[in-house]
Amino acid sequence: MTQRMALYLQDSHDLRDGLDYVRYAEERGFEAVWQAESRLVRDAIVPMAAYAAVTSKIKVGSGVINNWTRNIGLLAATYLTLDDLAPGRIICGLGAWWDPLAKNVGIDRKKPLTAMKETVQVMRRLLNMERVTFHGEFIHVDGIELDVVHGRREPRDVPIMIGATGDKMMELTGEISDGAVLNYCVAPEYNDRALELLEAGAKKSGRSLDDIDRPQLIVCSVDEDHDKAFETTKMLLCQYMAQQPHIAKASGVSDEVVHEIQSILGWPATKEQINKAKHLVPDELVSKITASGTPEEARAKVQEYVKRGCTCPILYPVGGNFKLLIDTFAQA
Repeated sequence: MTQRMALYLQDSHDLRDGLDYVRYAEERGFEAVWQAESRLVRDAIVPMAAYAAVTSKIKVGSGVINNWTRNIGLLAATYLTLDDLAPGRIICGLGAWWDPLAKNVGIDRKKPLTAMKETVQVMRRLLNMERVTFHGEFIHVDGIELDVVHGRREPRDVPIMIGATGDKMMELTGEISDGAVLNYCVAPEYNDRALELLEAGAKKSGRSLDDIDRPQLIVCSVDEDHDKAFETTKMLLCQYMAQQPHIAKASGVSDEVVHEIQSILGWPATKEQINKAKHLVPDELVSKITASGTPEEARAKVQEYVKRGCTCPILYPVGGNFKLLIDTFAQA
């Protein structure tokens, strides 16, 4: 049965290899590719432009960029530019970022709900080619617009999605956005509560849950050797839990395990530290919160997320054979 499928790329591969993966995913019927922007390692916008330039059908999304570091005018102009490159194929995924990284670069993430709401409101109006005056707590603009002289002046169809983690942000996502980019490193049953919150938010704006798209990031390590696939995933999970403990909490990981991993990993973590800490990640956790293992095991796990409300799996290949993963979930 054909279903929506997407690929997630971060920084574990050469950027030029990523162009090959995206072209191959397009050939194999994937709907979209999402580019990460999390640690201080790889910007999302440059790869997105590259992916858009070498493909013709696949959608290209940011998964996700933060709403703090780009001025709203530049943010809207950036997505206008991407849409010029790939009309109707660009998705804007936004997130509230995370500490301590935000704090370490001088960003005070106060009132994240208000900041996100203002960003989405003004961004949407600008992409609708409106002239905007807005004075909120975080955004202050006077009579600005995307002043296109050469090119398309019509409103741009760029869905705005939010990568939400907390309950309040999830409910706000249902109220103001086109969809939620659901978290990875969570068990499928995590989605039950997320869908309740999204539905509550959707009702506030006169919509239903069906109006909210729900693509979901899923860590996916595929190898014909089950143990090799798990080993690769553990290297990711130990680093992820140490740097983003709020996600670890949402995954049900104990504070003791997180603290022990944090005591080993530095910032940024080295490969030696990761190899030392990865044994602390239990097999049960890998099975619970990722789709890792043989192709058959990975497919079965991904379907659990779909049954729990994920509308489009966004598969995150954490290493190994990228093309095997794409072939495992090929839709064409």
